[in-house]
Amino acid sequence: MAVSEAIENYLETIYILSQQQNEVHAIDICSYLSYSRPTVSIVLRQMREHGLVTVNQENHIFLTEEGLRIASRIYERHQVLTKLLMTLGVSRETALHDACKIEHDLSDETFEAIKLHMVQHGIAPEEK
Repeated sequence: MAVSEAIENYLETIYILSQQQNEVHAIDICSYLSYSRPTVSIVLRQMREHGLVTVNQENHIFLTEEGLRIASRIYERHQVLTKLLMTLGVSRETALHDACKIEHDLSDETFEAIKLHMVQHGIAPEEK
């Protein structure tokens, strides 16, 4: 299933939030992304329908195996690209912003070449 950039951003957000706190709720996603509750609710419903997240009776949001696979892939891309851009002299704020734009459109082949180049030159990706 092809996942849109918007869905990838939501999945990455849930992944990041789940690393920072025990429970992720829709309101946490709203705050993190600065989106309205109705907007987040619509996207969460779509993600549930596509098997990317589950929501339990306490309204805690969890990534499914597929959701986690996509989220961790996008998060890794974000970390690696941020580090690469900063190594090139880009400010942290700009690198974070630009990495977010690049991470969704970059081919797997190009991303793997970037990672290999960084490893060969002793550049470790950004830490969580």
